[in-house]
Amino acid sequence: MHKITVKLATLTVATLLLAACGNESQQSVDAPTAADSSKPPADLVLRGGKIATADPATGYVEALAVNGYQITAVGSNEDIAAYIGPETEVVELAGRFVMPGFIEGHGHYLGLGRSKQILDLQGVKNWSEVVTMVAVAVDKARPGEWIFGRGWHQDKWDSVPDDAVDGVPRNDTLNKVSPDHPVVLGHASGHAAFFNDAALAMAEVEDDTADPSGGTIVRTPEGKATGLMRETAQRLINAAMNEYNGRLTPAQTDVLNRERVQLAADEALSHGVTSFHDAGSSFETIDFFRKLEEEGALDVRLYVMVRREDNDLLDKALPQYLMKAEGNDFLTVRSIKRQIDGALGAHGAWLLEPYEDLPDTSGLVLESVEDIEGTAEIAIRHGFQLNTHAIGDRAVRETLDLYERVFDRTGVDGSELRWRVEHAQHIDPVDVPRFGQMGVIAAVQAIHGTSDGPWIPSRLGDARAKSTSQPWRHLFETGAVVTNGTDVPVERIDPIASYYSSVSRMMVNGKRFYPEHVMTREEALLTYTVNNAYAAFEEEIKGRLIPGMYADMVVLTQDLLTVAEEDIPNTKVDMTYVGGELKYARN
Repeated sequence: MHKITVKLATLTVATLLLAACGNESQQSVDAPTAADSSKPPADLVLRGGKIATADPATGYVEALAVNGYQITAVGSNEDIAAYIGPETEVVELAGRFVMPGFIEGHGHYLGLGRSKQILDLQGVKNWSEVVTMVAVAVDKARPGEWIFGRGWHQDKWDSVPDDAVDGVPRNDTLNKVSPDHPVVLGHASGHAAFFNDAALAMAEVEDDTADPSGGTIVRTPEGKATGLMRETAQRLINAAMNEYNGRLTPAQTDVLNRERVQLAADEALSHGVTSFHDAGSSFETIDFFRKLEEEGALDVRLYVMVRREDNDLLDKALPQYLMKAEGNDFLTVRSIKRQIDGALGAHGAWLLEPYEDLPDTSGLVLESVEDIEGTAEIAIRHGFQLNTHAIGDRAVRETLDLYERVFDRTGVDGSELRWRVEHAQHIDPVDVPRFGQMGVIAAVQAIHGTSDGPWIPSRLGDARAKSTSQPWRHLFETGAVVTNGTDVPVERIDPIASYYSSVSRMMVNGKRFYPEHVMTREEALLTYTVNNAYAAFEEEIKGRLIPGMYADMVVLTQDLLTVAEEDIPNTKVDMTYVGGELKYARN
């Protein structure tokens, strides 16, 4: 059974979705005749549509029936008519496209919610716009209040100030508009942040403060801190920020966090996301999620990776936090997240060769190989998956190497463990086949390729960028399981945009980012459904629309498998169902 499941989730697309979603036979699965009274009436029926079941034996169907949180039957309109009783809710699809709910393969759930509570800098065009937004926030702020924002990316601006350092402004103008309010503005990647002098003072960061291990305090040629803090240097503000947040009572903190969860759910559901792989939460946050699940207050299913806990605590506590899917489950925990390097945009990705535009560095190591290898052995001991953030080609190689060492040392079959490399953005061609050979999952975010594509050659040079950047086609061809996501709030949680990036690799400048690596429509759909379910050990309950699976599904205005490529971004989410319950409906 395992071997069949693995094949289902990998690159055998020709036999999977070409059959599963291109089959017009509209086969019936467990569909009774109208005279069959042994089947109970359905709670919900969707009919008159084009339903992609993502199941190779079933293909497209017209209708499906739901009882409770599971799908009861799929088939033609006539087949499913037998399930319609006097109390059945019937939804007329009128030809619309239905598919399994999108599974966000890598994001940050509370981070998404928090991004809705602070300044959204994703759309700014230059530094002046950032300063203006901060100035407006300062005018509204109470004495002593901090100003937070996230989402800026200097490589996506139309200009940078002439006195920029490493392509990033100095904080002088920020100090002028906010001399008293500490300002912390996170880079879109999350791997750098910009502070004004008030925030630097709170953190006790001075011009001569030493760089922490794995981080950089960026300075002017004269030695003055510019306000930009890369990677672990951001943590220098933590003590002051924790003290500031400590002004809240436990009840106020609870309200704030509940608001973040609801904001995240609303945003996810409006984009058709029914499950979410949360790429890193502490035991404390998991306890909070568990409380919400017990209250029935989680609207999106969470697959949570344990993060920011040391190996000693992991070894002791993991048995109490192993949560596999049971029933109509909204919280599962069976994986650990580690991070070996930073992000390319912040010059923190760990490379085999120095940066083209910053040749004095090859990136940063955020967590040591030895420590992650210790985590790997703990993961095996307690039956946990290990998912390691690795963006640079050196980081990817080191991660695969340590996985291989642990597999050999412990005598385990790596493919059974389903360990992952999170992001896997830049892979040396020599290392690409190792994913399939070792059974390691490449957990990519297609939208990163097209969002970052215009400036990636400036970091790597064109030849290296072309040979290493997001090599999806080679990953598929060499047998790797590839998953998809957005890394929200790094990018917006829009799976249709990421799907479009997957099949077009079209950048905002109208050019295609090394288009030889595009996914087929069917492959891209797999990465967002079946493959993400497989990557969470949930392929028996998620990712397909057949009897016994969760009734997690999304109704779209267009068929992603057949609509003209240029029209894919115009596809809208009409309805999102989780466990048979309508959680979102477009006005």
